[in-house]
Amino acid sequence: MTFAAPGAPPAVSADPALGLPADTPLAVARRLASRIATLCWVELRKIRHDRTELYTRAIQPALWLLIYGETFTRIHAIPTPGGIPYLAYLAPGILAQSALFIAIFYGIQIIWERDAGVLTKLMVTPTPRAALISGKAFAAGVRSIVQAAVVVVLAAILGVAFTGNPLKLLATAAVVVLGSAFFSCLSMSIAGLALSRDRLMGIGQAITMPLFFSSNALYPERVMPGWLQAISKVNPLSYEVDALRGLLIGTPAHLGLDAIVLVGATVLGVTASALLLPRLAR
Repeated sequence: MTFAAPGAPPAVSADPALGLPADTPLAVARRLASRIATLCWVELRKIRHDRTELYTRAIQPALWLLIYGETFTRIHAIPTPGGIPYLAYLAPGILAQSALFIAIFYGIQIIWERDAGVLTKLMVTPTPRAALISGKAFAAGVRSIVQAAVVVVLAAILGVAFTGNPLKLLATAAVVVLGSAFFSCLSMSIAGLALSRDRLMGIGQAITMPLFFSSNALYPERVMPGWLQAISKVNPLSYEVDALRGLLIGTPAHLGLDAIVLVGATVLGVTASALLLPRLAR
């Protein structure tokens, strides 16, 4: 019996489901997608056993909408595109924020799996490291969709008129998944460098609010000082918020550019996390 090296690709064999050699591009893609979906499903099953996180994480976005959103809507302190109510302008930003807060600490889970010996067992399977990371990243994305649904419902109760177009709602879900996947990969990359939960918590707390406040989640870029505008333009959260606003409330958006940036950032995040995974597993 032979064992695969950590993260090594599987040996060439027949793929009976397709009737093709296992090293053909179609068979490799199918096998990779199957393993990502399996890992994603394993992660999502954890929600069924403990839903406390979903409930507690709904408190902060509720406070942002109820207190910050309602107050600034009344005082008209922040200019909005087309004069839309500030609460409507804010809601997509808070939706992205809630997804960010879920994903940015996802690396803690992979450190826990390392300490419990689970990560070592996963690393000796023939599953590629990129598939391990992608499964966890997109699981974070689906978790964020649940959180996003809570924010959308709360904002609708407060009077925000979102689109009812099902295609735009599906695109909104895709944007949330991509944004969360990137930030969870960022967290797992930091975990590969920090190697401990305490360090990761400290770094995560240090970068979360700067990411949020340097984006366009709370205010348009045009009211920012020049140096902050420059930071906002390289902040993936800004592109996520821009796409969400365009899809949900119809403000002018650069959807093509937003999609390219989010997909590119996610691919880079998966690559970086996969490269750092062996360091974390040691």
